[in-house]
Amino acid sequence: MVKDLSVELLGYEMKNPVIPASGTFGFGWEFAEYYDIDILGSMSLKGTTAEARYGNPLPRIAECTAGLINAIGLQNPGVKAVIEEEIPRLDKVYRGKVIANVGGHSVEEYVLTASAFNTCDKVFAVELNISCPNVKGGGMAFGTDPEIAKNLVYEVKKSVTKPLIVKLSPNVTSITDMAKAVADGGADAVSLINTLVGMRIDLRTRKPVISVRTGGFSGPAVFPVALRMVSDVARAVSVPVVGIGGVSSARDVIEMMMAGACAVQVGAANLVDPFACKRIVEELPLVMEELGINSLKEIIGVANA
Repeated sequence: MVKDLSVELLGYEMKNPVIPASGTFGFGWEFAEYYDIDILGSMSLKGTTAEARYGNPLPRIAECTAGLINAIGLQNPGVKAVIEEEIPRLDKVYRGKVIANVGGHSVEEYVLTASAFNTCDKVFAVELNISCPNVKGGGMAFGTDPEIAKNLVYEVKKSVTKPLIVKLSPNVTSITDMAKAVADGGADAVSLINTLVGMRIDLRTRKPVISVRTGGFSGPAVFPVALRMVSDVARAVSVPVVGIGGVSSARDVIEMMMAGACAVQVGAANLVDPFACKRIVEELPLVMEELGINSLKEIIGVANA
């Protein structure tokens, strides 16, 4: 029997639930030299700010036993260049629509950058990153206080015509409180989790490996934490949930969907293996056959019943 991998996210029909996560797949076109990226359900573009950013000083990557720490710091060419150069370049090699990921240091910057995508047909949704743990003066500063997050979302929604996904941080006391707050503020969906805060020390220099001391820890080690939070949030809010965190196989995708995710983002796995998303998409029908699943839509949230 032919397996139905299709899912719907905010009115956009995707051929499968696999979405490369922001910051791990560039602007998409870079991966077209490895494989036909048209097989992907969608993709979340590299985090974009109003003006170009170099990011944090080097070094900003540290390897870990079951993952990695990054402190890139939202390096990007700025929203004007993303819309005028990066997205048209992607459009030549990818026919689907994408998610624009937006970061900022202030409410005004979030509003300015997010609303710039209003007239960009290639973008079907904007993902508001309020959870970046390695950007000083922004990012996670908005993602740890429910009331501040709610107000930010409310202000962005006034100017943004695209559906709004809010990316949540796990570095909070209650991620369900955060999810409820942004939903109350007008979020159309939530994505979670972003990275946990971590660090490594160079035993020879006796100093932190990362130049800014700490960064975002991601990879297979965070999967059980992410899965629990996705399940908790899916039970707490009525808006769609996109699952992220340590996903590296088709089985992980299915587990995330059973926990309540309607789509799944793949992050650190892309940095280890550029073919990770391709492999996951190809494995999905085989695992579905093994588990007696005919349609992925049928399993969303079944573990929360």
